[in-house]
Amino acid sequence: MPRAVHLLALGIFAMVTSEFVVAGLMPQMADGLGATIPEIGYLITAFALAMAFGGPFLTVAVMRLRPKTALMVLFAVFLAGNLLAATATTYGAMLAARIVTGVASQAFFGVSLSLCAQLTRPELRGRAVAVALNGLMLGTLLGLPLSTLVGEHFGWRAAFWAISALAALAALCTAVGIPAVERAAESGSLRRELAVFKRRKLWLTLSTSTFVIGATFSAFSYLNPVLTGLTGFSAGAVPVLLIAYGAATVAGNWVVGRLADRHAVPVLLWGLALNALFLAGFALTAHLPVPAVAFTVGMGLVGVTMNPAMVTRVQRAGNAGPLVNTIHSSCITLGIVIGSSVGGLAVGGFGLRAPLWLGAALAVVGLVTLVPDLARRKTAAAPAAPASPERLPASPERLPASPGRPSDAPGPIAASSRP
Repeated sequence: MPRAVHLLALGIFAMVTSEFVVAGLMPQMADGLGATIPEIGYLITAFALAMAFGGPFLTVAVMRLRPKTALMVLFAVFLAGNLLAATATTYGAMLAARIVTGVASQAFFGVSLSLCAQLTRPELRGRAVAVALNGLMLGTLLGLPLSTLVGEHFGWRAAFWAISALAALAALCTAVGIPAVERAAESGSLRRELAVFKRRKLWLTLSTSTFVIGATFSAFSYLNPVLTGLTGFSAGAVPVLLIAYGAATVAGNWVVGRLADRHAVPVLLWGLALNALFLAGFALTAHLPVPAVAFTVGMGLVGVTMNPAMVTRVQRAGNAGPLVNTIHSSCITLGIVIGSSVGGLAVGGFGLRAPLWLGAALAVVGLVTLVPDLARRKTAAAPAAPASPERLPASPERLPASPGRPSDAPGPIAASSRP
């Protein structure tokens, strides 16, 4: 695996840590900015919405640059937003900072995944995506608890300063260690990139990713209150359980990365089916500690870990260009927004088990979006019916010779159906 792919993971790790940092520092930030806890919570929503709707526009703005240059520009935008967050004295300034960093993060994901495709052979792209997305998994496993720890001991501003230093280190490594390759053929023009979005199959493929992540985050967003309010764990035990969840995502990402290139659709099929079972089982046994822990780890194994298979499938349905990858990331972010927001409404109306049932339902809908692809695969795998004897072509030695061609000359070769 090229070293550059590992360096992309470092940049993604910095971006994901910035995305999650607010969740661990809500009380401190509320005190420091003179805001309420719900208002600080809106900063998470603002980041997600900026990613979903602003990221594609920034991707278009840097699309004509070489990938390495585009990454450096995005690092600069991200650092500007993160430094604004570290020095913000008002809620409005912090809100602006979160919007800037969210837009830059989404565009960074898109350009990074496109560059992964350029740096590796087609049969290794799924594995390369898994390596790059280790930054996402490690951001969940290490980034959130470490930034929370820094914030609790040195103040919430120190957490943003630490993330800025991490992003600067990632930018330096990118400048030194990533080759200056040319733009991919897919990113030659905006019109060419936009043309692939006319394909209905691409939009169906994107919808699968939305439901995969929506199912996971409808439960994950409320994991803390479920584990404390229903299962009965103490608040101090929850970070340990989250670390176990994060470790499961790292392991699952490694496995899916090995399978994504050849078995993207079957991996998604099994992942969604298992996630639906785990979420439904969790909803039924949330009051029991042992099953609750087992199902939490199971969610980690088959939830966000589907990303390498999702990316591989989307690139095949569209292309590996930065805009397709950024729109895909936006659909994933939309899944987070849907899962967390509808899950919150479900908690208010039906209690803490409701987001678990919602997640299971979204996973089932995700399975439904796979049906057309599975049907095409079944049709393609069906053996062709043998020709009837009376319609079999004459043997070569009995074919009449055409004028100017001897009877034993080879006939024309059928054109390949592949480009």
